[in-house]
Parts: sequence; C-alpha cells; structure tokens
Amino acid sequence: MTEVHTLDVPGARLHYEVRGSGPVLVVVGSPMSAAHFAPLADALAAHHTVVTTDPRGIANSALEDPTVDVPVEQRADDVIAILDALGAGTADLFGSSGGATTGLALVARHPDRLRTLVAHEPPLLELLPDREARRAATEDVVATFHAEGAGPAFAKFMAAAGFVGDDAGAPAEPPPGPPPSEQDMRDAERFLAHDLLVTTRYVPDVEALRAARTRIVVGIGQDSGHLLTHPTSTALAERLAVEPTFFPGDHGGFLGAPAEFAEVLTKVLAG
Repeated sequence: MTEVHTLDVPGARLHYEVRGSGPVLVVVGSPMSAAHFAPLADALAAHHTVVTTDPRGIANSALEDPTVDVPVEQRADDVIAILDALGAGTADLFGSSGGATTGLALVARHPDRLRTLVAHEPPLLELLPDREARRAATEDVVATFHAEGAGPAFAKFMAAAGFVGDDAGAPAEPPPGPPPSEQDMRDAERFLAHDLLVTTRYVPDVEALRAARTRIVVGIGQDSGHLLTHPTSTALAERLAVEPTFFPGDHGGFLGAPAEFAEVLTKVLAG
C-alpha cells in the first residue's frame, strides 16, 4: 500500500509517497519524479520504509513561481522537510543523477541526518578536466531549447551525455517503460529551462562530505562506461577516497531491472 502526502513549504507544495516498513530510505531523482521510481520502491518496500518524492517544480510538487530556478541546496532542504514531517531523525538515501547531487548537498548541509548516501551517477561536470568545454556544451543545450524547442535540445543533450547509437550518432533506443506522458514533457521543459545548468554546475563540498558521519557510496552502472556520468562519478569517488560500487544496467538501470537493482542496493545499504 502506498500513502500519498503533500507538504506545504515556503515557495512550494511538495508531493511525496511512502510505502513499506523498516528503516527509512529516501529514493530521489532530478528531474525524475516519484512515479519513475515506483517499481524500484515496490521492490525495496519489503525491507524499508521507502519515501519517494517529486522534486520541487516537477510533476505534482508545484512552485508558487514556476519561473524560478531551484538550487540543489533547496532540493536537499526539501528532503529534510519531508523527513521532519515523517518524524524521521535519520534515514538512508539513494539519489540517482540529479538526485545524487541532492544527496551530496544534503550531507554537506545536514551531516547528521543520513546514515548512508548512495550517490548513483551524479552529473558533476565541474569535477572533470574538460569542465569548460562541458559547461559550454550544456549552455548550448539550454540555448537550443529556448531557440528551437525541447526536441532539438534533447537531441544535443543525449549526444553530449553519451546516449548515442552505433549509427553515426543516431539516438539510442528509448529507455524502458511507457512513452513520455504530457506531464513528462512538461517536466522535460522544466529541466531544460531551469534545472540542467543548476545541477551540472553544482560543486560538492568534499571536505564537508569527508567530515560527515554519513557513509557515502558512489554508484556507477556496470554498463555506463560510454556515458558522461561514468567519469563524473569516478572523479567524485577519487575525491572522497572510496571505491565505486557497480549497479545493474546503466544510468537508468533501476528502470529496466528494478528487482535486480533493489537486491544490490539492499545489500549495499546493509553494509
């Protein structure tokens, strides 16, 4: 059974869902919503109280002013607000992609609230040696969105991220699951206009992360070697002096094989 909640916070109304029983585990993405993580959450719910959420400005988490950017630090504080509403003093957190940056910001800002953070493929472009070129490519994606729309912008985004096929840069096969809904398309536009630059320009506070009590696991998809998030994740692991942990699939491995992914994640959380 899944409980659906809303929480009013300054500037927004947050949507979050709770299922299962056991230690609290927050599962968060960006821009992915709670709905995208439902199969993974269902698979984890036998051993955890799983909390999934729509990030501020995405899906059912409405902003009072939809034209504003949402800093990574604000996304982290929103997770804390949800934990406070649940009466959870501590929790584990699995963050994927932009959700991994949310988790990193949370640990730096609230070092006593997470037992374990699993940061799965954070797109930390500022940690790369070619950061200036990567930054320019991301700015071009956003400029293309404003000039030509979401379709051409996403084509550039997917190419820059490494999601290309074998045929002269042809797009890769679409990810597992149903085709994008109207809400998915609105969230994609929100991502391109307001979230992409914020997320990829985030620079983790490595000193604060290493000083925190939280155990930090850097996750990489075992099939992600061709993706941009492989070197960004590796760079984070090197700065934190930890060995990466490999998960099934690629950047969205939890979409195609949620049960297998949950099995690995459960073992990682058990230490």
